[in-house]
Amino acid sequence: MIDGLERVLEGSGQPGLPELRGLLEELLGGPSAEGSVIEYSVLQPRSMRVYRVGFDVNGEMRTWIVKRLRPAIAQRNELVVKRWLPAVGLAGLGPSLAGRVADRDGACVWHVYEDLGPHELDPCRSSCEGVRAAIEQIAELHTRFAGHALLGEARLHGGDLGMHFFESNVQDAIYALKACEADGQHQWVRERLLHRLYKLREHLPEREQALKEWAGAETLLHGDLWAINVFLVPGEEGPRARLIDWDHAAVGPFSYDLSTFLLRFPVARRQSILEHYREAVARLGGWQLPGPAELNSLFETAEYARFANRVIWPAIALLMDKADWGFEVLSEIDEWFEQFEPVLPGVAAGTPDAPPPTPIATSTHPAIAPCAERREQP
Repeated sequence: MIDGLERVLEGSGQPGLPELRGLLEELLGGPSAEGSVIEYSVLQPRSMRVYRVGFDVNGEMRTWIVKRLRPAIAQRNELVVKRWLPAVGLAGLGPSLAGRVADRDGACVWHVYEDLGPHELDPCRSSCEGVRAAIEQIAELHTRFAGHALLGEARLHGGDLGMHFFESNVQDAIYALKACEADGQHQWVRERLLHRLYKLREHLPEREQALKEWAGAETLLHGDLWAINVFLVPGEEGPRARLIDWDHAAVGPFSYDLSTFLLRFPVARRQSILEHYREAVARLGGWQLPGPAELNSLFETAEYARFANRVIWPAIALLMDKADWGFEVLSEIDEWFEQFEPVLPGVAAGTPDAPPPTPIATSTHPAIAPCAERREQP
């Protein structure tokens, strides 16, 4: 037996613990396995749903990452790992899923993943070689899935992070904010955010045209490409990039992922990272990216869509639950708008009225958020 297994995550209040412990026992060799729990630690203190669990089994140290997911998100992650990535020869890009189990009430699903170790990409300290390895894999993902036959399936189970994501989030944020009652300083924040959202809605046609002209073919997106979701696993031929946390995988333009990734790095490194990506997609897919001004326009659309999305949830919490924290979060989002600067420094965002650059070619690779787009709840 595994000593201490019955106490894993004890006191955490997590659902489905008997089922999770049963899965871990099975993965460790069943009831006949001998060993003990060495450690378990929280990896996401805010959400309290991701843990590292370590065991000593027959003198061998084994560690896994266990993650609690909503059933629909669990299904999306499984499709990424078992179906979508293998379909284009990228089975090793995602994490290895060792097992999964649902709680008896069907409220959640636990995933057990291999532990990739302490190899997260550090935007300030990672070597050029490591960043280049990450960019190469991101470019592979984007070019291989451009115009792919599985995009319809990915849109069904993941969502759409293109123009529909921008338009619907702006409109839904307006709906929610207009319904909120506010006074004093809170009224000022509400009115200022509404003004920003009205301006975004007013210029919707220009942004839509920019995406049509400059964004190229739709592709599969990781959807949450922060540096903490990129691991650089050491190997004999240099670091190998792996992408974890595909909870927000969806369909949309490359610029959505690339904007997220670039913004995690110091301003001084972004241009060189962009050039790595530009070279990689040209070599792998024949793409010709637009210039810096046009890219900044695409990046701005992606970021403003995310800002608008974040407005929705505290506004709804204020309306429905009288949540005291709602206006504090809205004030923070207003600061995001105020402080936002072009992703690529020194270049203003372009407009569709400017002479269009050479369009991005559709990948020649053979031909993937339920139909309502994904939501980024706090």
